[in-house]
Formats: sequence, C-alpha cells, structure tokens
Amino acid sequence: MAMARRVSLFERTVTIRLAPIAVDLLHQAARVLHEGSLEGNAYAGSTMMTVDLATTRHAISDPPDASTAQRVALLYASDERCRAHARRVALAEAKRAAGCELSAPKFDIESSARGAELYLSLNVEAARRIP
Repeated sequence: MAMARRVSLFERTVTIRLAPIAVDLLHQAARVLHEGSLEGNAYAGSTMMTVDLATTRHAISDPPDASTAQRVALLYASDERCRAHARRVALAEAKRAAGCELSAPKFDIESSARGAELYLSLNVEAARRIP
C-alpha cells in the first residue's frame, strides 16, 4: 500500500444541478394536459407536463436521450426553482378548470423519464376561495 506524502488542504465537492436557462427551456418545451374538478368547495386535479428532449435538440448541448432525461427527472424533483414553477403551472391550470379562485393549495410533484421524454405529474388539492 502506498503512503501519502502530501495531502491537499481542500476537500472538493462536485455538484450537478439544472442550469437556470435549462429550467426555462424545459418549461417552454412542455406539453401541458390537465384534468380536475370542483366538487362543492373542494378542488382536486392533476396536471401532466411532458417534455420530449428531442424537441430541445437545437438548444441543448447534452444528448437528448434516455440517460439525459433520467438525470433531468432526478434533478427536477429536488430543485426548488423547478418545484416552484410546477406549483405555479398546476395552480393556474386548477383555477382555469375550477372556474374560480382557489385557496390553501396542496401539491404533490413527481418526475420520471421514459426514453427521451420527461414526465412531470403535478397533483393539486385546494379549496374554493370564499370572498
């Protein structure tokens, strides 16, 4: 076994996260589908955002393939910028579907990948806002 004669004073950490411009690009490329309903004063719905990375080929330097989609899905779920945007999209879609203002929304956000496609599932529960 070799003995270290010199050591570094610094410990290095490599961090990988989604680039800010990538977050915008992904959201712009997303196809959005929403379903939900207001029953009484309670709203429940689901928004699905689908991003085919092949449609972003012209703007990204990473390969638009399954491994990139999988990495994006993993990073998306833990990125607060992404989660905040997803909440805004889900709430806007819920308000549109409900036809009224909503309050006290609760969100569940899941991300996954299949092939080169990224799937974002945004479930929302809220109450009708009573003026």
